[in-house]
Amino acid sequence: MSNLRQLFLQHVAQTSSTPLLLEIERAEGMYLYDPEGKAYLDLIAGIGVSSLGHRHPAVIGAVREQLDKYLHTIVYGEFVMAPQVRLARLLAEQLPDPLESVYFVNSGTEATEGAMKLAKRYTGRPEIISARNAYHGSSQGAASLMWPKDFTQAYHPLLPGIRHITFNDTEDLALINHNTAAVIVETVQAECGLRPPANEYLRRLKDRCEETGTLLVLDEIQAGYGRTGTLWAFEQYGVVPDILLLAKGMGGGMPIGAFIASREIMSVLSHHPILGHITTFGGHPVGCAAALATLQTLLQSDLIHQVKTKEKLFRSLLIHPAIVEVRSAGLWLAVELPDFDFVQGVIRHCMQAGLITDWFLFNSHALRIAPPLIISEEEIRKACTIILEGIDQHFRQVTR
Repeated sequence: MSNLRQLFLQHVAQTSSTPLLLEIERAEGMYLYDPEGKAYLDLIAGIGVSSLGHRHPAVIGAVREQLDKYLHTIVYGEFVMAPQVRLARLLAEQLPDPLESVYFVNSGTEATEGAMKLAKRYTGRPEIISARNAYHGSSQGAASLMWPKDFTQAYHPLLPGIRHITFNDTEDLALINHNTAAVIVETVQAECGLRPPANEYLRRLKDRCEETGTLLVLDEIQAGYGRTGTLWAFEQYGVVPDILLLAKGMGGGMPIGAFIASREIMSVLSHHPILGHITTFGGHPVGCAAALATLQTLLQSDLIHQVKTKEKLFRSLLIHPAIVEVRSAGLWLAVELPDFDFVQGVIRHCMQAGLITDWFLFNSHALRIAPPLIISEEEIRKACTIILEGIDQHFRQVTR
């Protein structure tokens, strides 16, 4: 074990007893490289972050240009900084009315926290509803939205006034009432192993929110930025949220997030009291410059238009008797396998073969595929060959 790995284990906080210990020397495009120069084809993009691949030239150029101007100042709505303003304007131009006011934060978790406060402040109501098997972040407020409680029970009590509904179950919509400040759902449920909305579910959810004066918050922290084949996943379902949550793919590899609402809704953070929500680093000019370059690149290229074709290629190749089901939403797939041990065996095989994959927080039976949008058809074929080899190898072992 290298000295760096020893120091990692000694001084860097661990979140499991079995870290991967993959040492990264550099990254470029679709690949990560270890100190020995071994290349790893990245199929998870840092959990949906590196949507343009690693070190995209446009992002690197924007970061370098901003570094020569200024770094940190005051970011929460006091100083006028060109990267923030230009990014906010471009976001507003790509969003339907009335989503025009952008509050920049550092991460998806912070976007969730800001939206929870905003909804309570605007409506004056105490309760928030979220969906079971959804993940919106790990801070105490965001973690309060999580169900089941496997990952949160040790930290209770969390926030009161949280209730849960089942995604795609229209009967549960009756639980939304005049005491509900907001319903927070993912446009496409992620950590349960990819569950898109079905049977006009989001439309019915929006209708119920309008009936009760409840704000609809759509979490596109993973689903946004072209991942599902449109810039915003909600475009495919005929629904406009009252508050939109963004992060992950937003910064092209730099940390940034946002919650976005109408000016009317967002304005309540400015009075009674003033400074209703503040952040030290959210909307950092370097992160905003990177995010602006990321969005511009997506809009000026045909990467989003290629997503559905690449999705079909993945689905056409991922065929094996051991595969229970393949679910997908653009370049975002869940390959359901028999059990957790099977999934882990395939992940280990892929790692040895130079391919990085993962599983899902609330579905340990499924293999996660969410590559950078720049992945080529040749790389898709290579990735599927390695995955199928891993599946076949484990399948033969368990069927002996």
